[in-house]
Amino acid sequence: MCPPTSVYGGNMIQEKLSPMMQQYYRIKEEHKDAILMFRLGDFYEMFFEDALIASKELELTLTGRNCGLKERAPMCGVPYHSVQSYITRLVKTVTKLQSVSKWKILQKQRL
Repeated sequence: MCPPTSVYGGNMIQEKLSPMMQQYYRIKEEHKDAILMFRLGDFYEMFFEDALIASKELELTLTGRNCGLKERAPMCGVPYHSVQSYITRLVKTVTKLQSVSKWKILQKQRL
């Protein structure tokens, strides 16, 4: 399993991550206490510890994604068009939830 972002922080680990995972890592550092739903294409995906929690709470299949390190990052996801029903279920059991669209991030970077 890839290291959780908050436990193994540090530039050495972050530099080895894929560019997408580096972006995820930066956003997760700003929202450490929230489950981060990261929009990639037609899915909102959760990684690392967030994926472990969400897969259990939402009864989702836990899979993995190449993260640039030796082991794959734990991952689960939900289709964007049905994300609201998953959010409704998830907020009943977790305190904070943060949803991020890569498009919004790109727009902020251009400003």
